[in-house]
Amino acid sequence: MGFRLRLTVAAAALLLALGAISPLRAQSISDAQRGEIEKIIRDYLIKHPEVLQEAIAELEKKQATAEAERHKSAVKDNAEALFNSPRHVVVGNPQGDVTFVEFFDYNCGYCKRALEDMNALMKSDPKLKVVLKEFPVLGPGSVEAARVGIAVRMQDKTGKKYLDFHQKLMLGRGQADRARAIAAAKEAGLDVARIERDLNSDEVRVSLEESMKLAEKLGLNGPPSYVIGNDVVIGAVGLAALKEKVNTARCGKATC
Repeated sequence: MGFRLRLTVAAAALLLALGAISPLRAQSISDAQRGEIEKIIRDYLIKHPEVLQEAIAELEKKQATAEAERHKSAVKDNAEALFNSPRHVVVGNPQGDVTFVEFFDYNCGYCKRALEDMNALMKSDPKLKVVLKEFPVLGPGSVEAARVGIAVRMQDKTGKKYLDFHQKLMLGRGQADRARAIAAAKEAGLDVARIERDLNSDEVRVSLEESMKLAEKLGLNGPPSYVIGNDVVIGAVGLAALKEKVNTARCGKATC
């Protein structure tokens, strides 16, 4: 029996016991009486196992609702850094009516697949503002690649060469690291000598710190993760789900 199921059984047993026994009597229950109560509860759950499913479903619903509220609060508290920071990359429409923020890691396999979803959204939705934030949590190579990415952003204010670099590195073979990131930057036509100089700048350090602190405040547990409107989305949920979130942010419905 898994931990969640054991927890549910324990909660059900406690509720049944509390319903049958007053607080005063509960203090004076003998071992024999306790054993009888446990047998009654066990027999009931065996005869009505659907109660466990209902309890788990209700627990998950309450947990999801509470988590969504925590996320909305975190988004509100950190809105300026999330949506208007000068230390992130904006692609898509900078004046878009919905902002789509992605936290990514260049060594994240799911992020590589999610790149296609982001490109499809930008292509089909000219009113979408897309913000890219480094979230290098998959090892030293990820951190090195992220630092190069920030240096690329520093010399490309339009985001066009950055997006080319981003796609080349994200879709490249092998583990991303400094060398592979530098190679992708060179291929995208960026000034590699300037990147090398900028890698040790305060801007790179502060940008990375800001992004990682934001991820922590939002409770993100891995890439890719998104902030779309007021909602936080964890994981590569697919194009259809992302479109629904964008529409909900835009018009309050899954389909506008």
